[in-house]
Amino acid sequence: MKRRMHISLSTVLVASLLGSAAAYAEPITVYTAYEEDEANAFLEAAKKAIPDLEVNLLRLSTGDLAARIIAEKNNPRHDVLWGFALTSMISPEILDTLESYAPQGVDNVPQRFVDDENRWTAVTGYMAAFCVNKPRLEGAGLPMPTSWADLAKPAYKGEIVMPNPASSGTGYIQIDSLLQMMGDEEGWAYLDKLDENVAQYIKSGSRPCNMASAGEYAIGASFALRAIKNIEEGYPIAMVVPSEGAGNELEANGLVATSENKEMAKKFLDWTVSQAAADVYYDWKAIVTIPGGKMPQNFVDAGLPADIGSVLYDVDFQAAADDRDQITSEWQKKFER
Repeated sequence: MKRRMHISLSTVLVASLLGSAAAYAEPITVYTAYEEDEANAFLEAAKKAIPDLEVNLLRLSTGDLAARIIAEKNNPRHDVLWGFALTSMISPEILDTLESYAPQGVDNVPQRFVDDENRWTAVTGYMAAFCVNKPRLEGAGLPMPTSWADLAKPAYKGEIVMPNPASSGTGYIQIDSLLQMMGDEEGWAYLDKLDENVAQYIKSGSRPCNMASAGEYAIGASFALRAIKNIEEGYPIAMVVPSEGAGNELEANGLVATSENKEMAKKFLDWTVSQAAADVYYDWKAIVTIPGGKMPQNFVDAGLPADIGSVLYDVDFQAAADDRDQITSEWQKKFER
């Protein structure tokens, strides 16, 4: 009897401890479109600042994540939307799932990067760039491209891979910025010419750079950070920022209105606008809206100017959001394969 009582009490004690640990951990579910390696680096820093932070992370490309959020709109499964393309976040179907919350320290972020109703705060961003495999280019006797105009030249036929704008945020901002630069008529005519040279359209924004880095193709239209990281890892590529100006996207965070873990969700969102967060953002992102950081030397060595604004196209983010469905639908009819 005593032995049974001892086992029973031990079982209750273990269950109690496990229950307390679970309550203490307060896991939150976070949806993100950050690249896997950068999301892991950011989370590692966040957990150092918030020791009891537990995160169930779902990482998908921008288009796939937007589709999931819309499909789950009547029963959201996540607490925080993190590192998500602003042009997708401000779509009413997604914006309506968010709740106003001004993170502690949000005053560090310039007001133009914060929603008037505090439903989102944009703290990072990315910019378009070409990853050019130098040995493959030289072997084919091709010149180094410097612009989007160059990529439409017949010499590059079959040597270009690009992200699909219907699934990739990088792909969408590339196409949308070209249409904003050129206007609809000239822009779509240019995309017709460019399509003749494109070997594949890929769902991911980073994979075109990885394919070019591996020598599968000469040119991968991608984004600057992936080019910088691949150069740092020793791949024989050059990063080219298109001379017309680089399309770019902001990445924003928001609190999901139906979250049942708002205390921890808010702690996490507070961290995302902190100086500690900015310090790790600057190691990974070409665009950081929290002032005070310094561009890493490897970014400079890869070819980014100290004044990043000098090479960015001035994207109209609201227009990009409003036009997304029409542009992606038209693009799919014309080019998806």
